[in-house]
Amino acid sequence: MVDGIEVGEIGGVASVAVVVQAATSSVQTIDSVKRRNTNAELYPRLSLVLAGVSLAGPVETATLLISCPDRPGIVAAVSGFLYEKGANIVHADQHVDRQASLFLQRVEFDLAGIDLPDLEKGFRAVAERFGMTWDLRRSDHVTNVAVLCSREPHCLVDLLARWETGELPGRPVAVVSNHPDHAPVAARHGLPYFHLPVTPENKGPQEQRLVGLLEELDVGLVVLARYMQILTNRVVDRYPNRIINIHHSFLPAFAGARPYHQAHSRGVKVIGATAHYVTEELDQGPIIEQDVVRVSHRDDVEDLVQKGRDLERVVLARAVRLHLEHRVLVYGNKTAVFA
Repeated sequence: MVDGIEVGEIGGVASVAVVVQAATSSVQTIDSVKRRNTNAELYPRLSLVLAGVSLAGPVETATLLISCPDRPGIVAAVSGFLYEKGANIVHADQHVDRQASLFLQRVEFDLAGIDLPDLEKGFRAVAERFGMTWDLRRSDHVTNVAVLCSREPHCLVDLLARWETGELPGRPVAVVSNHPDHAPVAARHGLPYFHLPVTPENKGPQEQRLVGLLEELDVGLVVLARYMQILTNRVVDRYPNRIINIHHSFLPAFAGARPYHQAHSRGVKVIGATAHYVTEELDQGPIIEQDVVRVSHRDDVEDLVQKGRDLERVVLARAVRLHLEHRVLVYGNKTAVFA
């Protein structure tokens, strides 16, 4: 029992525990999570988000992300194709990486009167002609998000508060942790809490259970909100460019453990936070968002940690928003962020 919230089991597996409502003494199974994962009376705005109701304006758009070898005629071909289909472009941004000779573009267009499946089918010919890698997504698409955390709750609490007030797109569907500490936090937001303790001996089976949970909940984005376990390829390979981590330093400096201690020992004058996609190489994935704050010789390690936590909250939230708004285009080990 954690602050009135009992932690129970699924299927008799002691290592896969979920929140049990003390008032009803009923276990939240995966099916019940799908049916009800919020408290409508306490959080009516979050209820709309979880129900898949867009809180944005009534205008529906679609966003096209494109990367291909740079050559003349790409912009004309894309805009011309959309014009022929009757699509009105409302935002367009592009960039050429001259070192890679790569063209990158984000185009958002109004869906009024547009047959999107027909448009998508027709665009394949344009994409093939220019050798494009491309992705098309509707603005009203709601991505299911799972948040993973360990002992420190600051990023988890911040993200859930932003979802509760409608500041973030997407639909939070679960909180997963290797510790039982934050079950009350998840319960306050009407979300199930899955406790998967990890040891060197059970890491493989627990990761398999994690993958099964994510698949069962149809999760499209995994957010590591100070989750202090290193995910292996069992998880990473299933979610390429769909796992976002917050690292408490300005990468590539001070990668790995205890970065604030490393920074303090070097007498740095700024510290930072970095949100990046997770790859098989620790803290080396494509960077989405970063920020820094000034520090001085008067700051001890605890001061750096406190200032760093503020940065971590903001940087992670920005990265999650950018990803869910389809503004991040990954190429190689870099990103173009069309903010």
